[in-house]
Amino acid sequence: MIVVAARAMRQQLPGNAAETAQAYTVDMARPDPAPLTGYRIAVTSARRAEELCALLRRNGAEVSSAPAINMIALPDDDELHSNTEVLIAEPPDILVAHTGIGIRGWLAAAEGWGLANQLIASLSSARILARGPKATGALRSAGLHEEWSPKSESSTELLNYLLESDVSGKRIAVQLHGAADAWDPFPEFAGGLRSAGAEVVPIRVYRWKSTPVGGEFDQLVTGIARRQFDAVSFTSAPAAAAVLERSRDLDIEDQLLQALRTDVHAMCVGPVTSQPLIRQGVPTSSPERMRLGALARHIAEELPLLGSSHVKAAGHLVEIRGTCALVDGSVKSMSGSGMAILRALAHRPGDVVARNDLLRVLPGNSNDPHAVDTAVLRLRTALGDRNIVATVVKRGYRLAIDEPAGFA
Repeated sequence: MIVVAARAMRQQLPGNAAETAQAYTVDMARPDPAPLTGYRIAVTSARRAEELCALLRRNGAEVSSAPAINMIALPDDDELHSNTEVLIAEPPDILVAHTGIGIRGWLAAAEGWGLANQLIASLSSARILARGPKATGALRSAGLHEEWSPKSESSTELLNYLLESDVSGKRIAVQLHGAADAWDPFPEFAGGLRSAGAEVVPIRVYRWKSTPVGGEFDQLVTGIARRQFDAVSFTSAPAAAAVLERSRDLDIEDQLLQALRTDVHAMCVGPVTSQPLIRQGVPTSSPERMRLGALARHIAEELPLLGSSHVKAAGHLVEIRGTCALVDGSVKSMSGSGMAILRALAHRPGDVVARNDLLRVLPGNSNDPHAVDTAVLRLRTALGDRNIVATVVKRGYRLAIDEPAGFA
């Protein structure tokens, strides 16, 4: 309807007015690029990875996925089976539920062992605290009712609430977020209760083991260290810990940490997930709600702000993203060499960048100065206007800046 109306308007207007209507028609017909177009994202999730990948791809991202950890099947978890029997024999005074999926998984495993009714009966006599609404819902669906749940969904607030009461001598069953055998995502919780004199029975409802060495996960970690991604997503603290541990195994820990502290943005589903990274000085970003969909939206909103730069050159608005550039909103695909040259020029907007400096940023460690001229020629073709990149004779190249650049 808009195109038809514009065509009718163009027929009635002479000269420049008709040209304006034509431009209006073109602009309205061209859809805006998806927010993550041109960005590369690594996904480390062991569960619901396909769902997260689909959400990110729907927003235009190029996604690579490999699970950082493997889940131990609950029916085969001897520790969980043993602790379940302990709690049935001697019911806890207090139950702390951290996650909905954890509570549901625990009860399902108990059903498989023929212990579900005994377990629910044992837990019914306890004071029950839930970290958030998902844990609350899982408890209520089993006929268990919580005494209190923090609106913040914070484990720290949950711990403080418990410590305000007298927990000395109390048996407290703590359903944990989930932990690798060698790493607890929130050691302060159980430690704080034990320091107050409580007996803690840890319920690791989903435990993890490392993925095999030499597979896709190693390739993903290496790619992060080499800055082949613009962001990496984490949906569990054990996954974040596993990435750090595997980088040590591959002898690229320093390289990976430097990448995560600078060019590769760590996007976590929540603050608990962030803890292993924060302890290594890695900045992280999380949505307000600890949900998978919220994480995908958060990445779509935040990554363009963190990982792009904008310049006005030769009358065009140029936005530089991970693997492409947008010129006046139109996606321009280009080679790795072209992106390297464009980034180097945009880093010093309007300044002349010498050929030798540009040669150093080209992938492949080329020593041929003519490689720069070839890359610039292809870059100009990809951008669609050769005037965006100006030649400065005998000196190098620069962006034909119209006004000071704004970097996000």
